This record gives sequence, C-alpha cells and structure tokens, in this order.
Amino acid sequence: MNLARVLTNRARFNPDRTAIVFREQRLSFSDFNRRINRLANALLALGVKQGDKVACVTPNCLEMVDLYWATARIAAVAVPLSPLLNGIALKGLIDHSDSVFALLSPEAARELRPSGPHSPGIPMTHRIVVGARLEDHKSYDQFVSNAPTTESPRCDVDGSAPLMIVYSSGTTGEPKGIVLSHHARSMYCTLYSIAWRMTPESVSLHTGSLVFNGAFMTLLPSFFLGGKYILHEAFNPEHILETIEQEKVTHMVMVPSQIIALLDCPSFNPARLKSLEALISLGATLHLSQKRRLMEHLGDRFYEMYGLAEGFMTILDKTTARSKLASVGTPPPFFEIRIVDSDGNDVPPNTVGEIVGRGPIMMEGYYQRPDLTSKAIVAGWLHSGDVGYLDEDGFLYLSDRKKDMIKSGGVSVYPRDIEEVIVRHPAVQEAAVFGIPHDKWGETPVAAVVLNPDARRTAIDELKGWINQNVGAKFQRITDLVILDDFPRNAAGKTLKRTILEAYLNNPVRPT
Repeated sequence: MNLARVLTNRARFNPDRTAIVFREQRLSFSDFNRRINRLANALLALGVKQGDKVACVTPNCLEMVDLYWATARIAAVAVPLSPLLNGIALKGLIDHSDSVFALLSPEAARELRPSGPHSPGIPMTHRIVVGARLEDHKSYDQFVSNAPTTESPRCDVDGSAPLMIVYSSGTTGEPKGIVLSHHARSMYCTLYSIAWRMTPESVSLHTGSLVFNGAFMTLLPSFFLGGKYILHEAFNPEHILETIEQEKVTHMVMVPSQIIALLDCPSFNPARLKSLEALISLGATLHLSQKRRLMEHLGDRFYEMYGLAEGFMTILDKTTARSKLASVGTPPPFFEIRIVDSDGNDVPPNTVGEIVGRGPIMMEGYYQRPDLTSKAIVAGWLHSGDVGYLDEDGFLYLSDRKKDMIKSGGVSVYPRDIEEVIVRHPAVQEAAVFGIPHDKWGETPVAAVVLNPDARRTAIDELKGWINQNVGAKFQRITDLVILDDFPRNAAGKTLKRTILEAYLNNPVRPT
C-alpha cells in the first residue's frame, strides 16, 4: 500500500481533469503528478529515504501540497507544523520529530536561522525556502530545478507504515505528535467521500490552514475521486463568496469562527451559496443558536463533525440535522463510541461521562511517547478527554472537555452551557468561559466575549447582568466579563482558552 498510488492512478486515467487550483495556477492531474515526481526525485537525490521525517512550516501554498504527496510517494513521513509558532516551539517540534529536511517560509527560515538560538538539527543543505529568496538558503525552485519529472522508484509499504505526524493543537497542554499511517489516511479518502456525498464532479474549497487535520477531510477525498480541489492562501470571507460563485464550489470544511465570519460578511447573501452541497463544521463547537442561523441560510446542506485526529468521529448528517440539531451526530459505519464513568464502565443513556471511541482511522500512537499512548488508548479504545452523553437514539451530545470543567462549590459547571446562553445575546459574536480560583467556591466562571462589529458600545455591566439573568442556575453565573477584540487562536482557528485564562490571571479583576 502507498497512498500516493491514488495520484498516480488519477494521472493515468484522468490526466486532463483539473486536480488543483491555487491563485492563477490550474493544474491537471498529469501536470500535478509531474510536480510530485520532481519533488520526490529531488528528495531522493538529497538522501531522504523511507521513514525519514520531513518538516513543513509554511502558510498555505502549492508547494505544501506537493510535499504531502511527494513524501508519501517515497514513503517518507510529512510533519506539518504551524507557521504561527515561534522559533522556540518550532525548534522543539522539528527536533522532537527527528526531521531531516524542512520546507520553510521565509519567516520560519529567519526564526530558525543557523546563527540564532533556535536553529534545529537540520543541515543548511536540507532547508529549502518557499517564496522570497534568502541569501543562505536554497529556494524551492532551485531545489527541484534539475530533478526529473518521471515517476520515482515505486515504494510500496505496509498499511501501518507512518505517512504523517500531525502535532496536536496544544489547546489543552503540550502538543503531541499523532502518527497516522497510510491505511488511516486511505480511510479518509473513502469514508469521508461517502459521508459528504462527494463525487468525481465535486469541487472542494479549502481556506483554512493546511496544517490543520480537518484539511484532509476534503483534500484526500477530492484527489481520491478525481474532483477539483481549490486552495486559498488564507481565510477571507469575500474571497470565499467570490470563489463559490465562480467555481461552483460544492464542498467546504470550516471551523465555527470562520462560519460566523462568513455569515457576518457585509456581502453575504445565501443566493451566493446555491452551488454548495455540503458545509461541514468541525474543529470546535458550533453553538446551537449559530447552527440555527446557519440552517436558515443553508437549509439541509449542513453537516457537523466531532472527532479526534487520534482516531474516531461522529457526524451529524444533513438528513438528521433538523431533528437532532443540538447533537454532534452518530458514529458512521466501522466506528464505535461509548460513554464511560471514571472506572471505565458504560453509563446509561442521558448520563454524562467521558467519550471513548475507536475506528479505522486510529493513530499508530504518539511519536516517541509510549507513556501518553498507553494513557490515551486503553484496551483498544481511545479516550478523548471530552465529556458528553448519548441519548436514547445513540446521538452524541457534547458537554465539555474534562480539563475545562469548572468545580464551583462542589458542583460541576460546564463552560459550554454558559457559552450557549451568552452567544444568544445580539451583541455577542463569540464567547469563551473559563474557571478561575475562588477562596469560597474553589472556582468561579469568568466569560470573555468578542462583540459584533456594530455592538462596540455595549456596557460590560449590562451584558454581565443579562448573562446572569439568563443562565439556568446560580452556580453558572459569571463573576467577571472581559471584552476582547478577538480571541487568540491556533492555526486551526480554535480558540486558545488557556491563553485567555493566563492573560486574565496576570491582570485579573478579583471576584468577591
């Protein structure tokens, strides 16, 4: 097995179909396959071999997609890293992954410059820059210029062979390297293409970061089926609307913050989305009021996915979204989920516990961390660290992450329950609730909000009072409220609650 055989077959049997669109470049499968061959041969000539780790630190670009497929072709292992990370974090992850080669943006190359304090253990001959040329680095074009575009030597591997190491977002602690195999990624090709009802005629648009594991939910099915894949450099709501209209886009994955920004775009009009067959929300919680708003505009074309890159998922399908809108769906075929108590025992329906699951996309483990792997996968079941419950019909409802739960006066307070109330206020665009220490109650809730652009004059005391009047219980009342221009986010667009909490604790308004 080798996932790159997917692309080889497309180049052979559908050579003239459009494979990928980026900026002004529109490449057929045969054109794109030649690019992959060229990079694969250049890597082989440099001495990169099967099993070697190849890091990538760039914003979205065509060369990044090249790298994903070229490393697969030679059975090397791609290690995508967020370009938002600083030099210290990048050096740590590159060295931890044992990467022998790095494809870098100019900014990342400067952060990791050999004369600086954050230079990883990769020789300069193995550091290639995309974009602007740097004096001490070889450019991507220079690197591949003399490499042949003919197929590199065939490298078949066992399905369990590592294809990629995806570092977790770090929203709940130290990032961990999730090892995903050729088999697991092949399952992305088939299972997600079925789940989203994709066909060879589908047109997928991706505007989020390619580092984000959610990017592969449409990237791999698109290449597998021979569809058209459109990549944007960065998220831009107006550009998205233009592209959907012009290219007749059928499928998109987005995180909730991007969906909200799209709906709030001044030029948004539901008619501009008429070609769209599936808008898939993933990566974070989309609040119920926001789901309802999206359904009003999109109708029965909305999907929501809950899952872990480590290995299982549930899907709220468009056919059941209206009747089970508060849920995140059910496990597809070949997947299983359970709700367990602290002893690992199954709990009855409508009882909150930890979500555990398993399925054919399961990771091989955390790279070089067998201790963390054994804690995450127990008797074949992946423990999510998320809390939720199953209803009588087997639909999953999320409560929160274990680590985000607030213990106030001995009561478990779920931030998500409070956030659901806050985002109902017309002035609020997004909300994040977290717990802070309290002398009397142990912990107490604090809310951070981002206001809608036309609601900047909303008084803090007025909004805080409204929230505390509308939450369902006294222990859910917030002690303090802070208004931010925007939330700190990772490359996937997830809100970094821990960063908000740390900033608040460094400059708090002490509760009484």
